[in-house]
Amino acid sequence: MSVKLAIIYYSSYGTNHQMASIAAEATREAGAEVRLLKAPETAPDEVINSQDAWKAQAEKTADVPEVTPEDMEWANAYLISAPTRFGVMASQMRAFIDTLGGLWFNGKLANKPVTAMTSAQNTHGGQETTLQSIYTTVMHWGGFVVAPGYTDEVIFKTGGNPYGYSHTAGEEFSDDAKAAIGHQARRLVEVAGKLA
Repeated sequence: MSVKLAIIYYSSYGTNHQMASIAAEATREAGAEVRLLKAPETAPDEVINSQDAWKAQAEKTADVPEVTPEDMEWANAYLISAPTRFGVMASQMRAFIDTLGGLWFNGKLANKPVTAMTSAQNTHGGQETTLQSIYTTVMHWGGFVVAPGYTDEVIFKTGGNPYGYSHTAGEEFSDDAKAAIGHQARRLVEVAGKLA
C-alpha cells in the first residue's frame, strides 16, 4: 500500500500555504501520493476583502481544493498546518475538524500518522501550544503523532521546536526552514509507509 497523504492547511496571509507547499514537494519526491488541500474559509467576504493581503491570498489560492471528509477517509496520513490564534489553531481549521465526528465515530481517522506545523507573529506566540492542541485532537481520533523531535540537526537551526516546524509570519523561508519542513514531511511519509 502506498502512502496517501492529505496536506491540510489554513492560511490567511500565505505563510502556512507556503509551508504546506514546501511539504508537498518534499513528500512527492519521497514517493507519496499527495493532495494539497485548504480548510474552508469561515470569515465573511467583507472582512477578507477589507484587508489587501488576505484578499490577495484568497485570490492566489482560489484553485486549491477545500478539504472534505472524503479526503480524510482517502488518506492514510495527514500533515496539518495552521496558524496560531491565541495559543491554539485558527478557528477555520478547528471548524473543519469539528465536522469530522461521523468519520471519528466510525473509526475512519484511527491508526493514521499525523504531523503538524504552525506559525505566529512572533517567536513565542503560542506555537507549541497550537501544535499540542492539534495533537490532542489526533489522540482523540486514535491517530499516531509523528513529531519531528530532535531527529535532524536542522531542527536546532530553526528554533529547536520538537513538536513541529513553526515559522514567524512575515519572515522569508531560509534554506534551513525549508530543510526542516522537508525533514518533518519526509519523516511522516517514512512512518506512514511502515504502517501501511
